Amino acid sequence: MYWMEKELELMADASLERSLRTSNSVSGSPGYTLRGEQVLLNMSSNDYLGLSQHPAILEVMREALLTEGAGSGASRHVTGNHMSYRRLEEALTDWQNCEAALVFANGYMANSGVISALVDRGDVVFSDKLNHASMVDGIVLSRAEHARYRHNDMEHLRTLLNKYRDKRRKLIVTDSVFSMDGDQAPLRVLAELKREYGAMLMVDEAHSGGIYGGRGEGLCHELGLQNDVDIHMGTFSKSFGVYGAYICGSRTLIRWLVNKARPLIYSTALPPSIVAGISKSLDLVQKEHWRRERLYAAAGLFRSSLCDAGFNIGAGNSPIVPLIVGDNDTALRFSRALEEEGIIAVAIRPPTVPDGTARIRFSLSAVHTDKELINAAERIHSIGLRLRVLSP
Repeated sequence: MYWMEKELELMADASLERSLRTSNSVSGSPGYTLRGEQVLLNMSSNDYLGLSQHPAILEVMREALLTEGAGSGASRHVTGNHMSYRRLEEALTDWQNCEAALVFANGYMANSGVISALVDRGDVVFSDKLNHASMVDGIVLSRAEHARYRHNDMEHLRTLLNKYRDKRRKLIVTDSVFSMDGDQAPLRVLAELKREYGAMLMVDEAHSGGIYGGRGEGLCHELGLQNDVDIHMGTFSKSFGVYGAYICGSRTLIRWLVNKARPLIYSTALPPSIVAGISKSLDLVQKEHWRRERLYAAAGLFRSSLCDAGFNIGAGNSPIVPLIVGDNDTALRFSRALEEEGIIAVAIRPPTVPDGTARIRFSLSAVHTDKELINAAERIHSIGLRLRVLSP
């Protein structure tokens, strides 16, 4: 194991070693978390709509736990496909206005399972360079050719589509909102290129589902592009405040995945209590429009505060706000200073982001108040001056 120790030493020297820290929820305060005895403003959670502690969700999960047990008992192909799955997938079909839906245990399994089920040797996948690791791993598992295009560079994508135009199957995959930058994919252009080159288009709405669209359906619906997307993926672990993932599309697609998606076939099904919680959350996401409105307002306020202070926060209007500092060690020191000031905001470093773009990734929630955000921005400004991320 000597080689591991040496590699870990190199990672530590480059401020790249990671460790696990314990955090606990604060009952009744979804915008806060507990570390040790310190209550901290949580600005690193993906609980965008503040639903993770919603009493109605907790109650239906409690009831399902008491009536249906702690676990599902088997995979969905054996005896784990409880009736609650059917009800949830019917509700998802209605919500997304599609033909069929399929629930997976989590987003990683959904992305890796779907991609590896759709393409194989002799095929090609066109993937944005900043796509989530689950997509990258799905492409590797598929054994298809991996054609990575520069982030949101549609001319580069067109060049690659021309290069591989004779491949048997062509699949374009992209995040709709990118998890580390908070910017959006050029979905209109992607839809045009998909049609022009006869490709399939898969969009990951993990960080836009629940947030965009009239009923929280996601960015594709907000732009009126839902019928141009062949494989629509989203998660229940962010805006929905629960756990799991979904795929929406044609009946043929879902039939294919039921037979070919290995993470679905060979994994134990989600417990009925989780599925019940998702169903309730889906209902709340559609009905409680004020949560999206509050989130938009919070994102606008916080973004403008950091921008006015002179920070580099990139483009976009999403609740993901990256404060780019560049240096790994500076990002770690910034994160530690924030915690001392009562704020959790994690340092993101390579390989999660490209070299030289280490950052503090802020994630906003509908439960954050204006007062909390203004106070946080003031503390961030002070730390930025102290660490010389900002000029005086």
